[in-house]
Parts: sequence; structure tokens; C-alpha cells
Amino acid sequence: MKFDQYYISQDIKKNLKKLGFIRPTDIQYKAIPSIQNGEDVLAIAQTGTGKTAAFAIPVIDKIHRAKTSKRTRGISCVVMAPTRELTMQIGKVFDTLSAHTKVKTFALYGGVEQERQIAKLQDGIDILVTTPGRMFDLINQKVINLNIVNTLVLDEADHMLDLGFIEDIKYVKKMLPRHHQTLFFSATINDEIRKLAYSQVKSEAIRIQVSPQDKVSKNIAHSVMFVDQDDKRFFLERFINENPESKIIVFVRTKVRAERVVKAMGRVGIDAINIHGDKDQKERTEAMRQFREGECRIMVATDVSARGIDIADVTHVINYDLPEKVENYVHRVGRTGRGMNKGIAISFCSLEERPLLEEIQAFLNKSIEILNINKEDYAATLALSPEAVDLKSLVNEHDAWLNQKKPKKRKKK
Repeated sequence: MKFDQYYISQDIKKNLKKLGFIRPTDIQYKAIPSIQNGEDVLAIAQTGTGKTAAFAIPVIDKIHRAKTSKRTRGISCVVMAPTRELTMQIGKVFDTLSAHTKVKTFALYGGVEQERQIAKLQDGIDILVTTPGRMFDLINQKVINLNIVNTLVLDEADHMLDLGFIEDIKYVKKMLPRHHQTLFFSATINDEIRKLAYSQVKSEAIRIQVSPQDKVSKNIAHSVMFVDQDDKRFFLERFINENPESKIIVFVRTKVRAERVVKAMGRVGIDAINIHGDKDQKERTEAMRQFREGECRIMVATDVSARGIDIADVTHVINYDLPEKVENYVHRVGRTGRGMNKGIAISFCSLEERPLLEEIQAFLNKSIEILNINKEDYAATLALSPEAVDLKSLVNEHDAWLNQKKPKKRKKK
């Protein structure tokens, strides 16, 4: 079935055609009719499969038709997301799909001055895409009124609920009209979060799960190599130099690590930018712009950005550090291989991270391919870097580490 055959407005069909969207993805095919019927939906699908469009298309169409037949003023739909980057990304999708319609969308998030945001809200909007914090600020200031909202969408619902936003979600739902539609979309969900999600939807809610056996898209080839923690920067340097045309996201565990990796790459002549929670919004937005437009092809990010980077031409994801939460592995690698594109994800695993690797493989329900590195290749990688010192000592330590033994101390004569 093609989008031309759907009962949606011609303006939206033209926008879809302009974007090259001819046929719906699996999640779109299954979700759009249920949303159009006004049903509550809990949808689980892999990253990069078009989840945002799956709820954006029917929501925009519904509001557009309502505004065509009668005069309405006020927010009809609220889309809540856990991060600023994801909020901006969703807002762009809505803007693109609603071009030439009567629907106005606004992305609201913290880290920027409120005055312009308040002015935009007072001009009148139909769809509010927002992070919880800034929305509640403006609700308390009586700038935002939710009394005619008929659709509530939670994107990355598992992360929202896992971060403890359940009380905020309940608070928002109490402000909405009694009969409203609730849509939960996510790439991963566990039993505890599923129970929380079901507590917030109607008992007859539609559950949609696409590719439940495969948590990672088949478009992504993912592998792991065993590398000593202190040597990861040398392997990253070599990989970047050997893939000069690639666009790469490097995921690390902490903000401090993000800064250190960028500095380490800078010392060997590799330009990289980073994005993490301590950056102000202006810096984060500029970093995303540089990466998106290709001014810098290496971005180092923490998990705060794993769910907010939707750039079609990311060729590689490198897990410089393995994530402490197994679900974040899925979201990280899902930054590549989006849509119909192929992607490659490589993880650097140190000895102390092996338990994390086992947890990830258990979560995926399959093994990750191991890229074996022999002694000569390991030594060659270190030798390539101008930063590598005392090469013989490093190689000897690595050999001992691979055998899970500490290097033996030489006996004093």
C-alpha cells in the first residue's frame, strides 16, 4: 500500500512525495490506521524505522481537517520527549510534514530564554513538542493551556518513564480533557516500564511491536574488539584516519570522557566536536549543526544525545565506552543504518567492561561478532600514533591483559 492510497490530506501526500516517502514502513503501516481511529497506541519499533512520522502523519492530518471544517484556536496535541535534541528533531519532522497545511508546530525546550518562546506560544500553535521541564515552567506561569488537547504523545516513552517522569505524565493527563488519545512510542521497553505505560492508556489500547526478535536493525553490522582501556584512543585514531570520508559518532560514558577524547584527537590532528549535558544549548545546537552539515565529521557524545541525533548519513557508530544500561546500546547503534541506509557499529571493550558486553548480548539475544586483533596488529596500531610511547611496554602489558593475568614483575638480581 502506498501513501497515495491513505485517507490523508493532499498537502501531506505532496510533502511525503517531496521527501521521497512512497510506501510506509512497517511501524507506519501498523500505527497510522489505529491513530486515525482514535485508539490509544503503545508502539515498539527499532530506531531508524520512521516512528516519528508514524504518529506525526495522522496527528497533522487530524488537526488540518479540523481547522479546515471549523475555526479552532489552541494546542490540540502535546508531544513530550526526554531531551532537547530529540525535541528539536521531532519539531523539524512535524514542520516538514505539515508544510502548506493549516497546522502550526512549536518545539519548546530549556536552555534558552523564555521571552521568544512565550511570544510564539501567544501567537497560537496547534502542536506543542516539548521537554517536561520547560513546559511545566510555562504552565505554572499560565502561558500554556492544555484544556483542549485531544492527543498526548510520548516519544522514547521508556526513557521518559525510566527517568521518573511518570508523575509528570500523570499530572499532564489530569489537565487534559477526559476523552483524549494517548500514544506511546519507543524502541525498547522492559516489563516494569510496560506496566507503567499500560497504566496510562485505555484498557483496549492497541499494542504494536515491529521486529520483536531483532532489537537492532538488520541494516546495522555490529562488532566488538577487545582493547585495553588506555589504548582506546590509539584505535579510534587509526579507525578515523583509515575512514577519511566517514561521518562518525563516538559514544562515551561521561562528560569528562567526552572532553578528554576530543582533546586526545586534537593532539594527533583530528578535528572532533562533542555534545553533552554540561554544554549550554547554544553550544549543543552549534555542534549539531556542524556535524549535520559536514563541517566536522566526528562527534563525541554521551548518552544524553543517543536518542536525539537523527542524521541519515551517519556511517559509523563507535562505542568508545560500553553503555552501563543495556537499552542504550540499541539507541546508540541506531544512530547509523537509518531508513534504507546501511550502517556499521563497533564497540571497544576493555577487560573491566566484559560483564557489560555479556549483558548487552543477553539483551540482544545473540552474540556480537568479535574482531580479533593479533599481537602484530595491536602493536602496529600503537606504533601509528605519535602519542604512543614505550611501545614494547604497552604491547607486553596488553598480552598479559588478554590472558587475564597481570604482567609479571621481574625479579631483582
